[in-house]
Amino acid sequence: MTKQLFIVVLMSLFTTKAFAADLYVRNGGAGGAYSTVTAAINAAAEGDRIIIQPKTNGSAYVENLTINKSLTFVSETAYNRYFIQGTITITPAAGRVVTISSLSSGNFTIYNIVAGGATTGGRTTINLLNCYLNNVNTNQANTTTNISGCTVSGAIAFSHGRCTANKAQNIIINSSASDTSLATSDVEVYGNISSFGITHSQSNYIFKFYNNFLSAITVLAIKTGSSNEIINNTVYNPNGTDVAPFYINLNNGNTGNIAIMNNASSFVSGVTNTCIYNNNNATVTATYNMFTNAFLTEGNVTQSNNTGSANMNFSNVNYTVTGMNVNAGNTDLDYTDLDLTRNDIGHYGGSNSWSNYWPIDNAGKPQVNYLLTPRSVSGGTLNISGSAFSR
Repeated sequence: MTKQLFIVVLMSLFTTKAFAADLYVRNGGAGGAYSTVTAAINAAAEGDRIIIQPKTNGSAYVENLTINKSLTFVSETAYNRYFIQGTITITPAAGRVVTISSLSSGNFTIYNIVAGGATTGGRTTINLLNCYLNNVNTNQANTTTNISGCTVSGAIAFSHGRCTANKAQNIIINSSASDTSLATSDVEVYGNISSFGITHSQSNYIFKFYNNFLSAITVLAIKTGSSNEIINNTVYNPNGTDVAPFYINLNNGNTGNIAIMNNASSFVSGVTNTCIYNNNNATVTATYNMFTNAFLTEGNVTQSNNTGSANMNFSNVNYTVTGMNVNAGNTDLDYTDLDLTRNDIGHYGGSNSWSNYWPIDNAGKPQVNYLLTPRSVSGGTLNISGSAFSR
């Protein structure tokens, strides 16, 4: 059967949700609204939406919040964030869903978003959208965190979920304990900026790292028997490094597969000049990767079509990579770029391109935060799913 590539133009993708009730929070309780977010939470029922007015002088609602219901928090003013100075603790419960949109935590590193403990008898879901945060610590057992379009001055630490189009110092995937109520989806980290990179030490789920711009990818644990993917990332470290930019050192006894493909990388050799390190517990396949460094591996790595000493230019200000990486990736149609040319090695390449998550100018339009489309279609039913949020 001849393989055909279908192009689907997604004009809009929205989900309309009916909320049980809307509760308003405004400065001084104007117009009969609540004057504090805590008061609104106490008055709310499961499934309500709390609409918060940003204060006109930019000052904060100064309060620590405990969210012990399924609630949604949004800004009353389009494209403006409300400012809460305090720690936000989400109390876990089976089936609980908490969505927080357009929150600013200010420049106070002690005020974080945290999951208050492990969930029993099910899962807690936390959605964080278009927020300015200090740290996110939701790496509790049986907790799914979906975070998109956020700027995080510290770390995003979560145990399961989807992390797309965020700018953070660290992205850490780990868990305080093994899940007892397993999620059915993978850990997906797409289109992010991370100055310290991604560290993965979760053994419950398959991981997929696509189209990120970061300084390193470190894998310390994987799910036994899993097949994991590190595809079309740009890994750039202009400082001296002690470990390889792709560093796989499984220490939990688990074994599995890791495919490293279509990645662009450059680093300053320090203690090591190794590009890919594997301590041999994982089965690692490296193909169509490109380095400005001489291509060197350590440990058991099955490799083909990798390039070292390539002429590429990187910018961690504009988050770009240019040069020999253009049209140099895997030739299979599954990895074709959005313009139907051969895969560009690095974070702009393939159907999960950086441009999906960081448009040049979205003019205040809703922001796509996830797309699930087949890379190619040869027959059968075409299934597409996605989600978006209003900035």
